[in-house]
Amino acid sequence: MLLQTVLADDEPLARQKLRQMLGERAGVQVVGEGASAAEVLDVVRETSPQLLFLDICMPGMDGFGLIDQLNALHGVTPPRIIFTTAYDTYALRAFDMNAVDYLLKPFTADRLQTAVDRARDEILGAGKFDSRLPGTNHDASRYTTRIVFKSRGRILFLPVSDIRWIAAEENYVRICTRTETHLLRQTMTDLEEKLDPEMFARVHRSAIVNLQFVKEVRTESCRDFSVLLVNGQKIPMSRSYHARILQSFKTAGTQVA
Repeated sequence: MLLQTVLADDEPLARQKLRQMLGERAGVQVVGEGASAAEVLDVVRETSPQLLFLDICMPGMDGFGLIDQLNALHGVTPPRIIFTTAYDTYALRAFDMNAVDYLLKPFTADRLQTAVDRARDEILGAGKFDSRLPGTNHDASRYTTRIVFKSRGRILFLPVSDIRWIAAEENYVRICTRTETHLLRQTMTDLEEKLDPEMFARVHRSAIVNLQFVKEVRTESCRDFSVLLVNGQKIPMSRSYHARILQSFKTAGTQVA
């Protein structure tokens, strides 16, 4: 599937470089460009792109104002947004506007590929966890779908579906994905409140797991329990949480041993 893409940046060289980098990415087709908010609006009306690379600082209107204009267009589905900017100060606002990603200039081809892959997943509806627990009044929209934070000089928009498990470390939480871990200054309770309980379960005072990555729930003894992830990671489960969430794991298709 080709992602129909528009580039919005007031610097011709920046658009040229981005177009060249995207030309090396399979499945991306640049269908238009704009150097100002007015030009971008016209291009979006004409092409109805699925993806928009958007610089924040542009003549006439900044990127956030442009998004408001795009959302107000009749008969046009607003494209997914990947911000491209030299400033990290707008990251939280971009996150609040549901941007797919936030690329800090200059960015690498690998970082660009990650953003494109993320956009493709959103457009295709991939990465959604469909195993739901019983309940008729569940509203998944009230829970966060991404966590934004600074890590090793980057602004990361981490989809919660990528998180395998979370561990408490004093005044921090360590978020573990398949390939990386990130340390955030936040409490387990605050983070747990933001996560969909049909996707995440707290198994210990110091651990939260993503149900889609749980392989087994094990009974080690009459008082000791553990959760085994698909990658072989074993996480202790406290007795106080065991009875409360055992049914949750069974409903999600997790093997209980």
